[in-house]
Amino acid sequence: MPTKIRLQRRGKKGQAFYHIVIADGRAPRDGKFIERIGIYNPVAIPAEIEIEFDKALDWLKKGAQPTDTVKAILAYKGVMYKNHLLKGVAKGAMTMEQADLKFQTWLDEKHLKISSKKKEQELSTKDDHKKRLEDEIKVNEAKAAAIAKKLNKVRLDEAAKAAEAGEAAKAAADAIIAAKAAEAMEAARASEVVAEPAVEAVVPPVAEAAPEVSAEPATETPEA
Repeated sequence: MPTKIRLQRRGKKGQAFYHIVIADGRAPRDGKFIERIGIYNPVAIPAEIEIEFDKALDWLKKGAQPTDTVKAILAYKGVMYKNHLLKGVAKGAMTMEQADLKFQTWLDEKHLKISSKKKEQELSTKDDHKKRLEDEIKVNEAKAAAIAKKLNKVRLDEAAKAAEAGEAAKAAADAIIAAKAAEAMEAARASEVVAEPAVEAVVPPVAEAAPEVSAEPATETPEA
């Protein structure tokens, strides 16, 4: 079987990364390999790819067959396109200068696309962060409003209870004052009754009866 360019798994469960290796096609996936030419980490955002360009290109020239995943990685890094251009040069379809110019043009466009995509991702990340922050602020404001409403209700209830207690205390104080005033008035009346002297009935003296005087003239008795 021909030599393969494939991935060799490394890392923990859920945090896997891969070595890009040159291995015999008959060797097990994670077994012995001839040479390691790169690293692929799909967990990172964006995915990290490190590849030794010249070595990968050299192995492709020697007939090494990449797996589908590795082929996509090599195409992304331009190794597959450079190999295609070199085949064209070998067939006389173009000169080496033309091949280098085409590859450089492709490389510049690729870098521009990658840069644009990174900016879009950064903007998207900022927008997401801003949106999450706004949502968090709204949630916090809603919680604060609910707490304030609850506190206001408690305060109103306490104020109402205090007002009721104050009114009851005022009514009790008024009742006590009224009772004391009534007691004072009763005491004053009682003291006035005790202080008044006893009044004796004054009986006017009875006038002596005057002797009755006859109105008739006195008659003399003739002497005998």
